[in-house]
Formats: sequence, structure tokens, C-alpha cells
Amino acid sequence: MKKAIAKFLGIIVIVLAAFGLMLSAYTVKPNEYVVIRYLGRVVRVVDAPGLHFRTPYLETAQVISKKTILYDIPASDVITRDKKSMIADNFVLWRVVDPTAYIRTLNAVEARAQERIEAAVYNALKNTISSMNQEDIIEATGEKLTGMLTKEANSDIGQYGIEIITSQIKILGLPNDNEEAVYERMISERKNIAASYSADGAAEAQKIRNTTDKEVRIMKADAEKQAAILEAEGEEEYMKTLQEAYNTADKAEFYEYIRSLDALKQSMKGSGEKTLILDKDSELVKVLYGIN
Repeated sequence: MKKAIAKFLGIIVIVLAAFGLMLSAYTVKPNEYVVIRYLGRVVRVVDAPGLHFRTPYLETAQVISKKTILYDIPASDVITRDKKSMIADNFVLWRVVDPTAYIRTLNAVEARAQERIEAAVYNALKNTISSMNQEDIIEATGEKLTGMLTKEANSDIGQYGIEIITSQIKILGLPNDNEEAVYERMISERKNIAASYSADGAAEAQKIRNTTDKEVRIMKADAEKQAAILEAEGEEEYMKTLQEAYNTADKAEFYEYIRSLDALKQSMKGSGEKTLILDKDSELVKVLYGIN
């Protein structure tokens, strides 16, 4: 009888031990945190994937997701620096980065986190849009606005243990009653700017042409002047050479004789018969008749 009771008690102990072991074991997945509480107080956060153990009955485990969460924020009206109304519709991607702060401030309730995110993003959107004119906002790139909104929104929610990965504007539009007028005014202003650039370009081109024409005229005048100088110097040198070549009476007479022959040759050029009427004192008559 005693052996049977001892065996029964041993079985009970083994069952209780196995049950306690089952209660103490827990698994952490790669996309989650497990927060361990001791009598309700957070004592540690486990984020290493795998099998872990806790003290049964005294310690409890709370799972908090690490996943990136999409939250679509309702559209809202914002006012630009030049007092124009615009409609912004945006969304955020967020996640938990500090489970302890997340539990302490928001009790790890996702709906509360999204309330804080919506308020932070709206304030960031309002501050950003109010610092820019409407036309500047329309022309701004999506990356620029996204960066500004994300940075400012994160500055308001860091205390909650959450982080906004990105805050992007899906639609940034104008109220229907002034959308067309705004775009028409922008188109008109862009055309005026283009016309101004075109006029400035034409004026600059004409200025360059005028400068070039002036430089060409100056260069041409300098070239003509230099040519005239060279021609005069050549003529002077030519006359000097002639004077040196025919500096005696015999040489001068021979020179006159050669020139007379050249003149006669030039006058006889061409086809047909030629008739020369010469003065009796002409050098050509002297040449033809051999008169000295």
C-alpha cells in the first residue's frame, strides 16, 4: 500500500513539473518582442528569436509586434503661408522601437498609438505647409515634403516608444472652387517668365553680334591700314631699286627704251590689224625709226 501511494505521488510530481515547464517556456518570433512582467511590473524585454523560459505563475509574457504598420490618415485642410487653402491626404508607416516606453505611455494599445501619430503628423503637416507658399508647395518634390514631415512628426512621438518610418502625402490638392484658377495663374506666370528669359536672351545675342561686328570692322580696318603701309613701303622700295639700277644717263636711256617697247607690245595685243597714230616726238616713233 505504501509503495502504491509513493508511486502515485511521484507521478503527480512529474506531471506538475512537466506542467510547470510547459508554463515557463515561451517562443520569440523574429517579428516580435516579448515583454516579461514580474507581478505586473516589466522586468525585461526579449527580442532574440527562439525558445526562452520564465518563472511560472510569477512572470507573465506579453507579445508586441515588431512589424511595420500602415496607417492611412484621414484627409485634412491646411493653410499655406500666403493664406491659401489646400487638402492633404497622407499615410504613415510606423513601428514599435521601445516596447517598455510603448507599454508605459500607451499601454501597448495600437489605436492609442495611431491617435498620437495622427496628431503628430497633422501638426508637422500644418507647420510645413504654413511655412511655404502655395505655388512652392505644388512645385516641391514628394521626397522633399516627405523628409520634412517625417522628421518633424518623429520629434513629437519619440516619447511613446514608436517611430514613423515615413510620412508621405498621397494627394495634395486644391479645393475645387479655386484649383483651376490657381493653375491658370501659374501657367500665365510661367509664360511671362519664359518670355522674359527669351527677351533677355535675344538682347544678349544682339549685344554679342554688335560687339563681334565692331571687332570685325576694327580688324578689317587695321588689316587694310597694314596692307596700305606694306604697299607704300613696297612701292618705295621699288622706286629705290629703280633709282639704283638706272642711276646713269645710259642706264636711264635704256630704261626708257625698255618701257617704250613694253608700251608698244601692250598696244599691239589683240586680233586684227592695228593702226598706231603717234606724235613725231613720241618715244615709240624713236624706237620704230631708230632715232636716237
